[in-house]
This record gives sequence, C-alpha cells and structure tokens, in this order.
Amino acid sequence: MAIEPVAAIVEQLARFRGSVMVPHILLRRGLPLALAAIDLDDRAALLDLDDPGVLRARQLRPSHVATRQRRVTQPQALALYRTGASGLRWWSTFESLWTNVTLFDRATPRLRVADVRRLRPGDADVHDAAELLGIAPA
Repeated sequence: MAIEPVAAIVEQLARFRGSVMVPHILLRRGLPLALAAIDLDDRAALLDLDDPGVLRARQLRPSHVATRQRRVTQPQALALYRTGASGLRWWSTFESLWTNVTLFDRATPRLRVADVRRLRPGDADVHDAAELLGIAPA
C-alpha cells in the first residue's frame, strides 16, 4: 500500500522500466489494474520507520530497515508485529518522499474501501509513474 497513488502505481509498473506503454502493461493475469483508495481507522497504530525516534526506541538502523535482504528484515518485521501495531509506515525505495504502508492481518477490521478506479494510459498518475520509470508513450 502507498499513501500517494503514483507510488502504488510505480510499484506495479516497475518491472516494465524502460519499455513502451502498451495495453498489456496495465493488465495482470488478463485483468485490468485498478487503484483502490483504502480508509484506515484512526485508531490503527502504525509504527513510522521514517521517524528516528521510533528507530532509536527499537534499536533499528536505517540501513538495516532499508535493505532488501530478507534475512535481515524478517526478524525486524516479526519483532515489530509483536508490539501489537497494526502496521508499518516507511519510505518508498523509488522515491523517499513517498510513504508506503505495510499492514498486518490484525488491521483488516479497521479497513474500508473508499473508492476503486481502473488504471488507464491517459490517467495522470499512470503518466507520472511511467515517466519516472522511463516507460515511453505508445
């Protein structure tokens, strides 16, 4: 999940970096990609891994949180899960100003689908994501 719509789209289109915006890019298993706006109840506690105080309190280093090595991140995620938090907030690896959210299963009752829209080549967020990834217009 991502706070910014373009961030969620970039995550889905990243595998097509440097290609051309052809129709199949916006399909998965033959179905159209869509963007869902999800409301999370304000009572859901998210640990913000972009907050130095949160990292310090849990003795985490930014370089260890940001690594792609699962042998490092999985024990961290388990320890954070055990705090009872509903999920984690952290930066996107594509653009550090974008915020990603990882929710634990316990957050499910606190979620509500607010809106769903099909992604199309002319969509402004799709355009911005494609531009960031170097996906050329068809």
